[in-house]
Amino acid sequence: MVQYFLDGGPFMYPILGLLIFGLGFGLERVYTLFRASVDTKKFMDSIRTALHDEGHESALEVCSTTRGPVAEVFHAGLSRAHRGIEAVEKGIENAGTIEMAFLEKNMVWLSTVVSLAPMLGFTGTVAGMIQAFDDIKAANDISPAVVAGGISIALLTTLFGLVVAIIVQTFQNSRRYTERIHGGHRFPAADFLSRHHNHRHG
Repeated sequence: MVQYFLDGGPFMYPILGLLIFGLGFGLERVYTLFRASVDTKKFMDSIRTALHDEGHESALEVCSTTRGPVAEVFHAGLSRAHRGIEAVEKGIENAGTIEMAFLEKNMVWLSTVVSLAPMLGFTGTVAGMIQAFDDIKAANDISPAVVAGGISIALLTTLFGLVVAIIVQTFQNSRRYTERIHGGHRFPAADFLSRHHNHRHG
């Protein structure tokens, strides 16, 4: 494998740099999403119990001691409950937007790596083909041995660039999970707090 890397020529090094860069941000995103995950049903049961048994302040305390965007969105809604349902919904919307921005942070860098790695690979391909033709010209011979070096560079840089893009793309696909978290905490929060408000004032 190391020999393939060395045979790929100078374009392999920036592609390797992109791989390291992408893996760093990809692992950071996985860690962030892992910390953002919460058992929504269990959390909502805790909020419901706190509201029923101890009141509004206890429910806010549950939100404060629970990490992740779900708790932040509920906290934003509960803290505005005294202002009416419109204020609650506005608070949930604003908090959801902020949490979504946090969850999507650094995704742009993953997209950049996915785009640049194949482009660098294809650039290496062009460079390899130019080298192959230069070797033919210098040797005045078109035998496989003469062009093998250039063609090897061309194929290896393309391969490595595509492999890097595929690896980093798997991390970028966590965006779908981010969107599920986003939708999964805003709407239950709005529905739950709306019903709670109606129950209190009904």
